[in-house]
Amino acid sequence: MIKNKFSSNITIKELLFQVILTVLLCLATCLDRKTYSIHLTSSIFFLSYTLAALFINYHLLPLYFYKKRYFTFYSFTFITIILLIIVEEFILERIFYPDSRGKDYSGCFYALFNIIPILFIYVGCKFAWDAHHKQHELNTLKNIAKESELQFLKSQVNPHFLFNNLNNLYSYAIANSPKTPSIILELSAVLRYMLYECQEDNVPLSKEFAHLKSFIELNSLQIEDRGVIDFDFECDTSQFTIAPLILIVFIENAFKHSTASQSDTISIKINLSVSKDGLLQFVCKNSYQSATNTDDLSKGIGLINVKKRLHLLYPDTHQLTLNKTPSLYEVHLQLQLNPISHA
Repeated sequence: MIKNKFSSNITIKELLFQVILTVLLCLATCLDRKTYSIHLTSSIFFLSYTLAALFINYHLLPLYFYKKRYFTFYSFTFITIILLIIVEEFILERIFYPDSRGKDYSGCFYALFNIIPILFIYVGCKFAWDAHHKQHELNTLKNIAKESELQFLKSQVNPHFLFNNLNNLYSYAIANSPKTPSIILELSAVLRYMLYECQEDNVPLSKEFAHLKSFIELNSLQIEDRGVIDFDFECDTSQFTIAPLILIVFIENAFKHSTASQSDTISIKINLSVSKDGLLQFVCKNSYQSATNTDDLSKGIGLINVKKRLHLLYPDTHQLTLNKTPSLYEVHLQLQLNPISHA
């Protein structure tokens, strides 16, 4: 139903465009500048040009030219022009100008001088209209594809996060750790946010920050006395929105690679600030041991996912830098946030 309605609107607009174009061309070619009246004979000649142009625009163009049958299109266009010259020279002129132009054949060049400009304007405007319409359709398809890809990428975040944390929870449960209930509680809070509160394209920055804090507290239980977690906020979170689950991937990777490669001296530092005009600065640094299985830090599913989401959601308003040394991995993200709409 939506598609049919859309097509109908386009047809009405194009019909209105063609009517306005025809009226303007008729006034330009058939109007007597002295009496400001329309010449009947000139309008009949103009009508024949218009009918030929409509035949080219709405039959030959879609049937042959747009299907890349160029030779057939140009052949039929040439035949149409020849027939138009014959009608003008041997029928219309002999009817309306029997004592002057209708007495003899003045040659095709004179007829072409009258015909070609009108046809050129009609066909050129049709090309422009079709190109505009195709561009509109292409933009619509791009937006649909973008939304579909974003939904797919977002759907990958939850299973990826859940897989990692269920492994951690399993380890604590096997060890009969007294922290297991706390871990389940924190995990429940994090999952509640991911399932119910971040379904929109953008969420308030305050909610996303609260989610990050819960996530860090959840993962900090794994560190215990094996290192230091430093989390620093310097911002007002009440004025801006952010795409959900963008920052969490970097924090998750920091915990995963640090804890997997080190038994002690773990160091994770997270700094997040937002300027008054909404420029977010995010820095996440984590220590790791290069001799472990964390050599390929920049090619995990989570990082590939978040890079695609940043490219789709913030194509010209973000800058992501990943730095790796033998013992330290750094993420620097600069992101221009959108203000909260109060409408």
